[in-house]
Amino acid sequence: MGAGMTGAWTDHDLAALRAARYTADVRSLVALLRARDAEPVLQQCGDVLTAAITRGVPAAVETAARCSAALHVRNWVGDEVLADRLDAAIGGAAPFLRPLPVDLEELSGLLEGDPAWGGGWVDLNTGECRLVTADSGELWHGDEPEDTGRWLHVACAGSHDAYRDMEDFIAVVGDRSLADALGTTITDRGAFRRFKDVLAASPAEQRRYWLFNAERRHGRARTWLADHDYRPTPHAGFSRARSTPYTPGRSS
Repeated sequence: MGAGMTGAWTDHDLAALRAARYTADVRSLVALLRARDAEPVLQQCGDVLTAAITRGVPAAVETAARCSAALHVRNWVGDEVLADRLDAAIGGAAPFLRPLPVDLEELSGLLEGDPAWGGGWVDLNTGECRLVTADSGELWHGDEPEDTGRWLHVACAGSHDAYRDMEDFIAVVGDRSLADALGTTITDRGAFRRFKDVLAASPAEQRRYWLFNAERRHGRARTWLADHDYRPTPHAGFSRARSTPYTPGRSS
C-alpha cells in the first residue's frame, strides 16, 4: 500500500465505491482507490479505472499500474485478463476484445444463479442481461429472441464455483473458532444459507467475504466474456446500485 493508504473498506466507503462504479464517476473512483487498499475491489473497479485512463484523469495511470501489479500477484481467475486490459490502456494500445457495456454482476447471476432458470442471454447492442426459464425457454421479459445475431447465449454453470469460494474463504479466516463453525455449515444441503447465517455474527468477516466473493464472481464473468471475444465497459446508469454486495446461495 502507498503512503496514507488504509486497508479497511467501511460500509460508507463501499457505498461511495458502488455509486462511482454505477455512474462511471471516474474521478471519485480514482480518489477512493488511492485512499484505500485496492486489492479487495480490483475486479469490480477495473473497467471504470480503464475509462479514467482514457479520459486523462489525474493519477489514473499511477493507480492503474498499482492495480495491475496487484492483479498479477493475486492471479485469480480473470485477474490476468483485467491486468492485460489495464496495461494496454496505460500503454495506449488498442484493445483486442470487442467492447460490451455489460454489468459483470448481472452476467455472473446468469452464469452462477439458480439452475432452475437455465442461464439467459446478453443483448450485444445494449449489454442487457436477461434470464431464461429452463422449462419454457422464454425470456424473463418476453419471448425468445428471433434475431439470434443480436444475442449471446449464457449457459448456467451452477453453484460449484460459489461453493468453492466458501471453502477458500474459510481457509483464510484468521479466527479458527469462526472458521470451524463455517466449515460445519457447508457439509450438507442448505450450505449457502447456513454459511451466511453463521457469518452474519461477525460483521467484519461478513464484509470481507462479500468483497472476496464479488471479486471471484466478477473475475469468472470477465473470463467468460473474454472467451467470447468481448470485454466489459462502463455504462453510466446501466445498473441499479445495490445496498449490499451480492452474496451467493439464492437457491439454497
